[in-house]
Amino acid sequence: MTKEEIFQFLNEHPEFFLATNDQGQARVRGILLHKANDEGIYFTTGKMRDMYRQLKMDPKVEMIFAENPAVVSVRVTGVVEELDDDLELKKEIVSKRPFLKPMIEHNGYEPMAVFRLKNGVATTWRLKTTMAPKTFVDL
Repeated sequence: MTKEEIFQFLNEHPEFFLATNDQGQARVRGILLHKANDEGIYFTTGKMRDMYRQLKMDPKVEMIFAENPAVVSVRVTGVVEELDDDLELKKEIVSKRPFLKPMIEHNGYEPMAVFRLKNGVATTWRLKTTMAPKTFVDL
């Protein structure tokens, strides 16, 4: 896949698994993508969550997006950064995720954390080419 095809795939399959490091122990959880483009891969979490603490302590992550895990998957590795001061981005995310509105109405935007993975590296896996050597695409 090309870089553009990878971004398209990620946006078409927004549920993904994120791996973090918790003092030497890998932690994986499913979350939702906000968007993926040339500026980065964006997602959100709450500042009260373990994931937030883990990302702040060690921003190295791996993500896996899958159409069907047995058919096609895309893994992305890189370092995330928090975009805490971008209120417009937070508002954009909440406008697309109505289930967040009650939390924001009650607590404001302060507990919401937005992260971006920029300059990641992606590799794809396909069942039909499972024995082929890996190729890597800089994002």
